[in-house]
Amino acid sequence: MPGTENHMSAFWPLLLYGGLVAFLLGAILLLSYVLGQHHKDRATDLPYEGGVQQTGSARLRFSAQFYLVAMLFVIFDVEAVFIMLWALGLYDLGWAGYLGVGIFVVQLVVVLIYEWGIGALDFGPDGKKIIKAYRKKFGIKK
Repeated sequence: MPGTENHMSAFWPLLLYGGLVAFLLGAILLLSYVLGQHHKDRATDLPYEGGVQQTGSARLRFSAQFYLVAMLFVIFDVEAVFIMLWALGLYDLGWAGYLGVGIFVVQLVVVLIYEWGIGALDFGPDGKKIIKAYRKKFGIKK
């Protein structure tokens, strides 16, 4: 009966491609090891930090605001993905999709205003305190 051929025979090009990629990967790694330079200098095993000598430990403590800003970035970044997906299906979704994404964007703006209001986006020094200290230090009156 035509069309009842083995489905596994359709995968032979994929398996051939995978085998070829694995062979080339192994060949490239082996050649780079055999033909590459082998030297042991004083700084060979040190981590590279743009030419700056390493001092102290790499284990640093970050403030909680760093993690808050990181979470806000992830949250708003994921919403950007949803909006891009909506844009791809704009014509298929029609006005109902437009209304849905409009409500979604309004919710994002409300959350952004809320985060701004509670001070979640204030991760730098307070400018008014800096100006007040500057004026006090140099004796400048308002």
